[in-house]
Amino acid sequence: MAKGPRQKMKLLYLMKILLERTDEEHLMTIPQMVEALAEYGIGAERKSLYDDLETLRTFGLDIECRRSRNFGYYVASRTFELPELKLLVDAVQASRFITHKKSEQLIKKIESLTSAGQARQLERQVYILNRVKTMNESIYYNVDEIHRAISEERQISFLYSEYKLDKKLHPRRDGERYTVSPYLLLWNDGYYYLVAYYERYGGLSHFRVDKMAKISLEPERRIEMGQKLEPAEYANRMFGMFGGDVQGIVMEFDESLVGVVVDRFGRDVPISSAKDGKFTAHLKVAVSPAFFSWVFQFGGKAKIISPPSVAAKLQQAAKETLQLYEKRA
Repeated sequence: MAKGPRQKMKLLYLMKILLERTDEEHLMTIPQMVEALAEYGIGAERKSLYDDLETLRTFGLDIECRRSRNFGYYVASRTFELPELKLLVDAVQASRFITHKKSEQLIKKIESLTSAGQARQLERQVYILNRVKTMNESIYYNVDEIHRAISEERQISFLYSEYKLDKKLHPRRDGERYTVSPYLLLWNDGYYYLVAYYERYGGLSHFRVDKMAKISLEPERRIEMGQKLEPAEYANRMFGMFGGDVQGIVMEFDESLVGVVVDRFGRDVPISSAKDGKFTAHLKVAVSPAFFSWVFQFGGKAKIISPPSVAAKLQQAAKETLQLYEKRA
């Protein structure tokens, strides 16, 4: 048989066919492989395919043969197993910072990592969750540019926007550019945040990446803080990524909330037993309205012990909220 340009690619097309069309539930016989290769304009003899399959095995493709009533060959294992791909699909779908359009594109690429039969199981998962998604398609380029700036230890400038009543993003400060020293990217509650030193405030600030536009790398080197920034520690003390003065506080919790405190602050959080089924925890948090909201959700099962100034702020926040619902005389 003459070996034209396509015929020379028979082994590559055979591997493509096996990867796309076979798994433990979907087998292929030798005659079916001959037919599939013919779809690509490639002729194949049955005897030669046995040698081809062995060559692919030697190359590293995990090809198994099931010798039963349902006889056939299939790819038994891949770089990603189906449960792992389901996790990736769920992560993409749940992420708020990835747009609907990009989510669909990424999921299609994830589906290409398994067989067509198993890919249909991933398609069914796409519609399980209905999350609010960002509309900013430029976020992928923003993330790439920020990573580059962090790697090169350079400052960046950008426009920062906020939503108005028309539900569209509008630049803050009449389009004035923000210039910051980027340090790390955090994924919190489905959004990407840039954590950076902002000289205007003389400390760390964070910015939602999907609200950043027209990012530009500046020639100036970033301002060094002189201390190592721990991503997990920073994220733990921020509530809803609201800024505020970081303070050490002591709180008293009902013992039923031990898991909640550990989940929020990690296993290294200092706690000690107290009387009447309660315990105290020593925390470092950014004191903000979002932190007070976190405390409010536990009702009488959580109480700020010290410092008194933070307890007083929470008390004032509770009074202001209560006043909104009090009947007017």
